[in-house]
This record gives sequence, C-alpha cells and structure tokens, in this order.
Amino acid sequence: MQEDMTVDNLNAIADKIRANFIVKNEARDKALLMSRELVRLCANSIRSMHRSEHAQAASLLADAQRHVAQLRSDLSGHPDLYHAGYVQEALKEYAEASALLALVRREALPEPVELGVEDAAYLNGLGEAVGELRRFILDRIRQGQTERCEDVLQNMDDIYCLLLTMDFPDAITGNLRRTTDMVRSVMEKTRGDLTFAVRQRDLESSLERLESRIQ
Repeated sequence: MQEDMTVDNLNAIADKIRANFIVKNEARDKALLMSRELVRLCANSIRSMHRSEHAQAASLLADAQRHVAQLRSDLSGHPDLYHAGYVQEALKEYAEASALLALVRREALPEPVELGVEDAAYLNGLGEAVGELRRFILDRIRQGQTERCEDVLQNMDDIYCLLLTMDFPDAITGNLRRTTDMVRSVMEKTRGDLTFAVRQRDLESSLERLESRIQ
C-alpha cells in the first residue's frame, strides 16, 4: 500500500517567497514613481536649456542626480528591477539631458560613471541628445544666428561617428543601432537645413554689399 506523500515545509517555503515578492513589489512601485519623476526633471531641464536658462537647467539636473543615486541605492538588492526597461529609459533621459547641457555650455562631456548610468543607457542618451542639438541649430537659424551652428553640427557628427564604432549586439547596447540610424537621419536633415541657411545668409550679404556700392 502506497503511503500518502506530504511536504512538511511547503507552507514555510511559500511564506518566504511571498515575503520576498512583497518586498520586490514595493521596490518596483517606488522605482516606477522615481523613474517618472526623473524623466520629468530631465524634460524640464532640456526645456530650460532651449530657453537659454542654463542655471535652471543645471539645478534641475542636480535634483535628477539625487534621484539617480536613490534609484541605485533602492535597487541595489534587485538587479532585475534596476535593469528593467522603465529604469534604464529614465537613466537614458538623464544621460541625454546631462550631455546636452555640457555641449550647449561648451564643456567636457560627463562620463557614464560620473553620472551613475550604465554604458548602454549613456550611449543611447548621447544619441538622443543629437535630436535636441538639431532643435538648437534650427532655433539659431530662425534667429539669424548661424555662427555657432557649424560647431554644434560638428558635435553631432562626432557623436554619430562614435556610435558607429559600437558594433556590438543590441542585447548589449540596448538597441543602439536604432538610435544610430536616427542620428544619421537627423544629421542629414540638419546639414541640409544649415547649408541652405548659410547660403541664404551669404547671398543676402552679397546683395547688401552690391546695393551699397550702387548707392
């Protein structure tokens, strides 16, 4: 006769797993809120940069830096949550805003370890910053201030060339190929827009000189 098989410690195992899940779920909920706040701070910082409010942009990024440090601390025991998409996306936004401020201020770019972000998030953020640099150039073109645009375009080209050298699987780089393709498209459009604007400016200058001679 076969005896009934029982597992005496099954309930104890379940209780431990349930307790672990409660802790992880709380950490996840907190990380979601903090990631959203981090994205908001970075978006507002970028908005301030485009308004030439650099001090305000830097202040918002300082607040964002504290959120990054808190995220890393809170999720130190949950690497799976730290590498989740919503967290890495927020860190990418922070890298983008930080790189953009440095480029706009003509300062050295911050390094990934300085920002506290992973390499993949940093590179993708750097690529996303190119889109904001295009907006910077277009704003200057509309204002008739094309002097700095060539330098900014060179920054964009330098970033693109860097991203091209990162020939690794998307699983490692966080789909960097897609970002690189976007950067190439933005570069081509911006170069065309700037070339047209500079030629238009030169033509207008030539016409003004010609008119002054005639008069």
